[in-house]
Amino acid sequence: MVGLAAGSMTLSKILLPPAIPNNHLNPYKVGLGLITRRLLWDISPASWVHKKKMKGLRDKYKGEKAVIICNGPSLKQVNLQKLEGIFTFGLNKINLLFDESPFRPSAIVSVNPLVIKQNAHFFSNTRIPTFLDTSARSLLSHISKNITLLHSSDYPYFSGDCSMSVFQGFTVTYVALQLAYHMGFAQVALIGCDHNFIIDGVPNEVTYNKEVDRNHFCDTYFTQGEPWQYPDLKGSEHAYDMAKHGYESDGRLIVNATPESKLSVFPKADLEIFLNGNL
Repeated sequence: MVGLAAGSMTLSKILLPPAIPNNHLNPYKVGLGLITRRLLWDISPASWVHKKKMKGLRDKYKGEKAVIICNGPSLKQVNLQKLEGIFTFGLNKINLLFDESPFRPSAIVSVNPLVIKQNAHFFSNTRIPTFLDTSARSLLSHISKNITLLHSSDYPYFSGDCSMSVFQGFTVTYVALQLAYHMGFAQVALIGCDHNFIIDGVPNEVTYNKEVDRNHFCDTYFTQGEPWQYPDLKGSEHAYDMAKHGYESDGRLIVNATPESKLSVFPKADLEIFLNGNL
């Protein structure tokens, strides 16, 4: 674990996922589930392969910069060609912009089973290095050599070593931040991270899209009738706080380079200055 001691979160917030009310939590059941899932993954031959791949990426880009490309509507205003020459993490259905732009991210991250299933054909066939939750084993037609599987833990923490586990933190962006740390990046910028949804619902509850998608960079990101989960903005903010302290405790930095973003956990920065200057 990295950053917990330095964080400002209370012990109860660290030990309990923010979205789970205390009166619904059976600690024995939770603990047994954590241990069982951990053992089942550890004894799987696939885990040995993917842990080795992750260990090979540890600090590979030490001291460098990276950009995490989130999927908010503001992404449509970004000239992605400016990102040439810098390592970029695309998230979830970033491939929906490929028909409109020659830009391709350096890597792609997706951990939500609903999204993995919906984008299964792309994930199974892309040549872009892709990091997926272990649920992909039952959701994809095959696991190509370009895919690296990540074990997800329900225990809320910031992972400095993603070869073991990651906490999803109620947003794939948090997983990408853990991966960037694992790979050694010293400065990371978020773009397209609007942190604002034009829809209300119970956080994390599965719903079905009923109209044109106005919450992502593509209006067919979730097509009509497709299942998705209501965002948990408060839960993700708790996770972002852990990421911030994890980075800062090691002399690293996360900035939010998304204009008009509602996310205030990270300091704001201009993308041009991040790419070309020293923060």
